[in-house]
Amino acid sequence: MNKVECNICPHHCKLDENQVGACKARSNINGKVLPINYGMVSAIALDPIEKKPLRNFFPGSSILSVGSFGCNLKCSFCQNYEISMSGKDDIKYQFIKPDDLVRAAVDLKPEGNIGIAYTYNEPLVGYEYVRDCAILAKENNLKNVLVTNGCFFGEPINELLPLMDALNIDLKGFTEYFYNKIGGNFETVKNFIKLAASTSHIEITTLIIPGENDNEDEMRNLSKFIASIDKNIPLHISRFFPCYKMKDTHATKTSSVYKLANIAREVLNYVYEGNC
Repeated sequence: MNKVECNICPHHCKLDENQVGACKARSNINGKVLPINYGMVSAIALDPIEKKPLRNFFPGSSILSVGSFGCNLKCSFCQNYEISMSGKDDIKYQFIKPDDLVRAAVDLKPEGNIGIAYTYNEPLVGYEYVRDCAILAKENNLKNVLVTNGCFFGEPINELLPLMDALNIDLKGFTEYFYNKIGGNFETVKNFIKLAASTSHIEITTLIIPGENDNEDEMRNLSKFIASIDKNIPLHISRFFPCYKMKDTHATKTSSVYKLANIAREVLNYVYEGNC
């Protein structure tokens, strides 16, 4: 049987029958590329909305947050590597049908829940589950929140963005070199951000890693790019702590985070320091 190409992200994985893509979440099944993580929930919790992080979207509320496994990037500094870098056989999960997830979200409304956040791993590698849950969530007057690296195009964007009320998008850095290091595509992410901003409330997060993306000029360019779309888009500048494959790298100095945040404030109205 011929290989089938997956067209949801810049990897364009060409998969033989039953072969799994680079994201560890999509496979060629009977000639179609489908998610093998559909409904497989590895993490679920009622979180403060600020933890996504979203600061300018229903502050003080809570949101039912769910994640599965898999990611299409390979960040050596990944904060959720236990699930995002895992495959189907590497992790414990429970199967939750979309209607059961939405029912659980509705039941949590008395506790301040406003909807469902698709997060923890990269949700768009299994966008079909996100789509099916989001449609039902809308029918039940729930908010849909997507936390993503934004390195996607085509089908998932066109189907999902009209269903999303808010997104937090990781802008990992602001150079092509940096995105090449983590297996991403710089232009794809920038285009995703522009498109998402035209349909939904968005906030951006950049994790500052010493010696990697902490250059002041890079932050100027990053914040100017966001401002060129809308100077009211919130930017979260977060402090890195040693983890995953960068356990030998020292934590970002708080002074560096505050300095970069002040640079971003030259052109952006909402800048928040994180993990300080």
